[in-house]
Amino acid sequence: MTIAVIDYGMGNLHSVAKALEHVTHENVVITRDPRRILGATRLVLPGQGAIRDCVGELERTELRGLVDDILTRQAKPLLGICVGQQMLLERSEENGGVDCLGFFPGNVNRFPATMRDQHDQRLKVPHMGWNLLEQQQPHPLWDGIDQHEHFYFVHSYYVEAADDAHVFGTTQYGSVNAHVAIGRDSTFAVQFHPEKSARAGLRLLENFVSWTP
Repeated sequence: MTIAVIDYGMGNLHSVAKALEHVTHENVVITRDPRRILGATRLVLPGQGAIRDCVGELERTELRGLVDDILTRQAKPLLGICVGQQMLLERSEENGGVDCLGFFPGNVNRFPATMRDQHDQRLKVPHMGWNLLEQQQPHPLWDGIDQHEHFYFVHSYYVEAADDAHVFGTTQYGSVNAHVAIGRDSTFAVQFHPEKSARAGLRLLENFVSWTP
């Protein structure tokens, strides 16, 4: 069995692959070869940087149609990470507005620049560092992960899913309750970086490797 980390030129590919190798004996490959992607048992869609560039590179490498087809057919488990989560929504405010893959109804919005904490201190954007996650409903990827566990984030934009049934985890940052874990059928996607989130992040990856939707 093989886990394919989709290489379209954007994302923390090697760190994600190393974290996966730490939790499984399955073969982990970083690839943009459509045959290897289609032949894999599980897929990881990472993402890092501006969403316009991520969507553009997915199209330039001619992998967008393949990813769309896999999402539509729900052929195998897929995990989206960071901008890999955001790309699964319909549209992002970033870069003046970017149309995304549209698998999940909803949008990606920028954190307000004027947010303040409970002590009236201005909150920084990007939201960067450890933050508490509120599990909104059960999911196999939460197995062994405590409610209110902390995960590591780096993002200036956040997901707002249109359907609450798709929301599996939220994080409060200032006035925003961001939808940082969303799922549907055999697709699950997170805003945080599991490969940088210590024990909880590795457990989520371990759960993904054993997940049978």
